[in-house]
Amino acid sequence: MKDKSIGGGNTTMLILRLIENEDMYGYQMIDALEKKSNHVFALKAGTLYPILHGLEQQEMITAYDGVSEEGRQRRYYQITKKGRKLLDEKKKEWETYASAIKNVMGGISYAGV
Repeated sequence: MKDKSIGGGNTTMLILRLIENEDMYGYQMIDALEKKSNHVFALKAGTLYPILHGLEQQEMITAYDGVSEEGRQRRYYQITKKGRKLLDEKKKEWETYASAIKNVMGGISYAGV
């Protein structure tokens, strides 16, 4: 059974990345993350919404009410300038981390571990 959790604070980075170019509502983010990760990551509403509220309190995102394509009232989230700065920092951290793992694992082929 695969672990579909997102660890180590990476959830914040992924959420900010999802709304970097498009405002989204919560369930739209859950669906987009699952699809973009080829069903590797599964985010639950009970995990997402507290993170969104925290990001909103930290002024990384703002929220507004809107109507979805299906005509339903939704709460949309959009990234702020402060949130974009955090996303850039998180991306750099991730690139360093991923590079270090790749070095330890021996590149693409892990057979030599």
